[in-house]
Amino acid sequence: MKCQCCSNPATVHLTDIVDNQKKELHLCQACAEAQHLIKHQELNLPAILQTLINQHIGPQTDELARLTCPACGIKYMEFRAAGRLGCSHDYLVFRVGLEPLLRRIHRAARHVGKAPRHQKLSPGRNAELLELRRRLQEAVDSELYEEAARYLDLLRKKEATDESG
Repeated sequence: MKCQCCSNPATVHLTDIVDNQKKELHLCQACAEAQHLIKHQELNLPAILQTLINQHIGPQTDELARLTCPACGIKYMEFRAAGRLGCSHDYLVFRVGLEPLLRRIHRAARHVGKAPRHQKLSPGRNAELLELRRRLQEAVDSELYEEAARYLDLLRKKEATDESG
């Protein structure tokens, strides 16, 4: 769709309904700014983080304002201003202020990681099978074929029980 004022592509679309009459306006960014319909603003990450933090810490602000990380020396208020932590210790030092923020952003306060959807084995079981494969390869490399055969049999049994379970 093209801008109604010039021929540039329209990126701002406004709809007004007055007295059950629908009126649509399609403008490019420049024309919308020229008509004072929108203000030119850049994405301000520190300001967004500041707003999120303020929503969740409220009465704890004075207590948090006094906190300083002993490892990197960053103060909680510096984190609030910059939106960036100084080191991994900050998560422990600023925990009271960070937990509500992390819960709001990530819906959890602890990162658990991801696993492939097709993976059916638990990480412990997967590590056990990898260790058996490593031992099998070492036995083959050392030409200990009887030991390699035992590892191969054990590996096949464990993989068979995983596939049937």
